[in-house]
Formats: sequence, C-alpha cells, structure tokens
Amino acid sequence: MSSSDRSANSSHKVPTEHPFRTTKILRSLLCRRLLCCSEIRTHLPALLPHFNQSHFSRKYSAEGIGVRMAAYKLVLIRHGESCWNQENRFCGWFDADLSDTGEHEAKRGGQALKDAGYEFDICYTSVLKRAIRTLWFVLDSIDQMWLPVHRTWRLNERHYGGLTGLNKAETAAIHGEAQVKIWRRSFDIPPPCMDEGHDFYQSISKDRRYSDLTEDQLPSCESLKDTIARALPFWNEEIVPQIKEGKRVLIAAHGNSLRGIVKHLEGMSEEAIMELNLPTGIPIVYELDKNLKPLGPMQFLGDEETVKKAMEAVAAQGKAKK
Repeated sequence: MSSSDRSANSSHKVPTEHPFRTTKILRSLLCRRLLCCSEIRTHLPALLPHFNQSHFSRKYSAEGIGVRMAAYKLVLIRHGESCWNQENRFCGWFDADLSDTGEHEAKRGGQALKDAGYEFDICYTSVLKRAIRTLWFVLDSIDQMWLPVHRTWRLNERHYGGLTGLNKAETAAIHGEAQVKIWRRSFDIPPPCMDEGHDFYQSISKDRRYSDLTEDQLPSCESLKDTIARALPFWNEEIVPQIKEGKRVLIAAHGNSLRGIVKHLEGMSEEAIMELNLPTGIPIVYELDKNLKPLGPMQFLGDEETVKKAMEAVAAQGKAKK
C-alpha cells in the first residue's frame, strides 16, 4: 500500500484545495471502497463547491455517485424489564409494571438519547404500563415530557394466551425447550388459547381499555404473524404519514410488536425474525431513505457489552434451569 493509501485509510481526510485534484482523489477512494456512506456524507459538503466549478459537478454530486442520504430517523425502544420479566413469566397482555431494574434501564436509555442530542415531535406506545412508564422515563430524561403521546392496543405485546403467567423455564422443563421456543418465537404457530377459566382471563379480556374492540379484534392468543397483522395497519396508517411529514418519531413498545416493525422495515425472513432478540431499555435507531428503507442495520445507543448482555438475557428466558 502506498503512503497516500495509508494516509487515506487511516484518517479519510480528503484535500479540497483544487477541484480537479479533489475529484480524482474522491474517485480513487470510492473505487477502493475506503469511504463508507457516512464518511462520504461528511466530506461532500466541503467538496461539492469545488465540483460545481468543474465539469465533474453532476457526475460526482451526492445523487450522481449513488449516495443515499438519510431522509428520516426513527427511534424504537423496548420497555425496560418488567416484574414478570424478572420472574421469567409469560407476560403478553397482562399489565405487569416495570421492575426496579426496568426503571433503571428506561432511565439509562433516556440518558443515551439525551447525550446524543435527540429531539422528537411525536411518540407512540401501547396501552400497557411497562411500555408507558418506559416512555415517561425516557421523556423525563430528555426533558420533553410535553410531547404528544398516542397509545394503542395495536402496539401491545403478543398475546400469549394460555401460557400467560407461567414461568418460562418451568414450562420448558415440562414441555421441552424446543416446544417453548416454538411457542415464543415461531412465526405463525400460536400458543394455546386463553379460555374463560384462566386465572387472568377477567383481568385481560374484560378490561375496559379493550371495550371498544370487536370479538375479532380481541385475541385469546397470538402468533408473531398475528401480532404483525394487527400492528402494521397502525404503522402504515398512523405512523408512516407522520414520518413522511418530517416528524421525529419515538416508539416505546414491546419485543414482538417491535419485531414486527423491524421485520417490515428490513424485509427480514420468518426464520431471521425468530432469532432476533431486542434488548430491553436500549434505544434502537434507524436511518431511513425517502421510501422508508433502512440505509443500514439498526444501531443501538449503548455500549457493545451492555447490548450483548441484554440480548443474551432475552434469548435465555425460554431455557430450562439446569
């Protein structure tokens, strides 16, 4: 590697003193793939005034070199650990509150957004208190408690039916980890239904927050496919128009309702979404183009080790205790 290559590779500083020399260098760097899209976006404002003085201006504009600029940003956050998460129980539509750890996670996520300078225009969450409280802690941390918040059952967690309230590890010991993983993470296989004799039937199915739902809308159990089917209409009809108007959107919701949005955004396969573990209380950032297509993979606002441990903890919930 030449000294100029080493210099470019180490610092990525592109000189701008001469338009023709600058154009040549940028073309060379692009061909060698030494600049990623974010670095190109960083350098282009300084470079383009020079390009406009040359016949290379159109060819090497942001549009001409095929750089997709971020039109929108979207931030998602899964609620902090709930009391039932802490007890490793299937929670679903049961209205479990945040644990002390969950409150800490929500505040930590809010602080990460504050440190990164995020501001929002509108927020969305479910009608379950663990997600609502997470949003409260985040908005308090970033001093934006005044923002409008829209709550909807369509962003609720997946309904775990007859499994609601059961300990995941104990259920795995009885039925096997493979069966529990199918119930938890299969795309289109629902768990057993919650019948009227279930301990939590009255507190969920007869709760007045769901009094406006039709019989077809009120589930007794859901697969991930079912969860996505009731979440995406709200995404498409309510959230997408706000994003396209330029509103900065924050969504605080649940593992499975958020996985549905992620699957839709990234075009993930059914198999891939089954293996995705979203950590609790860690903001997830997407940069989207004008068609709401991600410009890259999801970004976590958190240190790598914290994110890794949080994802591993979620993955381990359905395993039997040794």
